Parts: sequence; structure tokens; C-alpha cells
Amino acid sequence: MNWAKTALLLAVLTGLFVAIGGVIGGSGGMAIAFLVAAAMNAFAYWNSDKMVLRMYGARPVDEASAPELVAIVRDLAGRAGIPVPKVYIVDNPQPNAFATGRNPEHGAVAVTTGLLNILSREEMTGVLAHELSHIKHRDTLTMTVTATVAGAISMLANFALFFGSGNSRNNPLGFVGSLALMILGPLAAALVQMAISRSREYDADDSGAEISGHPLWLASALERIHNGAQRIPNIDAERNPATAHMFIINPLSGHPVDNLFSTHPSIENRIARLQARARDKPQQQAPRRGPWG
Repeated sequence: MNWAKTALLLAVLTGLFVAIGGVIGGSGGMAIAFLVAAAMNAFAYWNSDKMVLRMYGARPVDEASAPELVAIVRDLAGRAGIPVPKVYIVDNPQPNAFATGRNPEHGAVAVTTGLLNILSREEMTGVLAHELSHIKHRDTLTMTVTATVAGAISMLANFALFFGSGNSRNNPLGFVGSLALMILGPLAAALVQMAISRSREYDADDSGAEISGHPLWLASALERIHNGAQRIPNIDAERNPATAHMFIINPLSGHPVDNLFSTHPSIENRIARLQARARDKPQQQAPRRGPWG
């Protein structure tokens, strides 16, 4: 269901690009905007793993330096049917985690030291299963395509604002209509982009619960991460807000509600969905509540 919603939202985003481009950019403006946005995001796509990991100072770990963490990732990767991703630890007090990599063969998963300090083994398993779901379903590619189209719409609006509409003679909206479109078009694209991000989080929750076999493990982890993230700021994320959608919980300050402008669904909705999923599965094991290791 969430994949169908994502496909529909991508179709809406593409339709916005075509409609806005035809009115305020003309065919030439559409082509330029799309090519520039595609080039920028293609670079980010091929280098996203290195860029983000370097941005957050992530250090690689292996069986020797973090045997239990790597063992869980290896086991979950086998269950998910994907290559074992590289594992990283980020020295950050905020409990959080993210996955990156352009495809499963180049996947990487990172957890913060804050996460290691508060979660039990079962809860960590739920979190890592969620992140491996992002890798399995190539969500980096999905969000790159989304960012490309949304970025092209914003570029079209900027072109029209500074250089005038490329299709002004045949523009049925007139000057006022074009001006409104320049303002509202990028806003609408951003809203769709955020809706796609929320949809991918729901899907990763569902798929991650299936991979681990215990939805309550992830539900418990989400609650504890959310409470920790509200108390502990993530300075690196505040400096790079464009990466917020990658984390399992929004790392930015001031994000308590689930609305059109959030990159993540509300924690209450996510936990309720996982609890409902657990009720449909017999003999669910509740997670141990204690620190990692």
C-alpha cells in the first residue's frame, strides 16, 4: 500500500513539474531545470554514502571492534536477502540511526553512541531491521528522484522570477497567476516530497518488523529514541537539515506533530501501527528494557 502511495505521489510531483514548467518555464526552461537538478542529484546519489558518513564523522566498525552490533546486522541482512552492509558508529549523544548507499551492494548503516547507550539488544535489532529495509527497497534512489523533480520545480520558479516566464505570450494565467504559481509551485512540490518521505518511513517500519519478526521491538525503540531526541539536540543535523529525512526519528528540534511539513510520521501513529501488527502475530516477545550490551 505504501509503495502504491509513493508511486502516486511521484506521479503527482511529475505532473506538477510538467504543468508548472509549461506555464512559467516553457519547454526550454523545463529541459534546463530538469537537467541541472538531475545532474546535482545524480552526483549526490552516487556519492551519498561517503558524503553523509563524512558529514557526521561516522567511523567504521567490524567484528573485532563491535562484534555484537555487526553480528545483528549480518543476521538481519541474511533474513532480508541483501548483502551485509557496512556498519558505522557516530559519536553523537542523541539516540538515532540512519542508512545510506545507492543500492544494497553499497549499503551502510550507522547508529549513534547515544543509541547504543539506551537500547536493549532486542530494541537495537528492531531499529537495524528498519534501516536495512530502507537499503533493501532502495529508498535512497526514491528520495533522489523525488529531490530531482522537486528541485527542478524550484529552479523553474526561480528562472521565471528573475528572467520572466518563458511562455508568457501564451500564458493563460496572466501575470498574477504566474506569480502565484511561482510561489505555490515549489511549496506544493516540497509538501509532496515530505509526504513521500513519511510514506517510506511507514513502509520501513512494516518491512523492518517483518524482517526482525517482532514489531514490538521496534515500537519500544521508537518511543525511547523519540524521548531521547527531544531532550538531546543533534548539532550536526541542525547544521545539515536536508539530511533529516534519513534518520529513523527526526533529529531536528521543534518537530512534535505529524503534519504536511514534517519529514517523519508522528511517533504515536508509528507505534500504534506496530502494536496493531503485533496483535495479529501470536507469541510476540516483548523487548527487554535495558542498556545495549
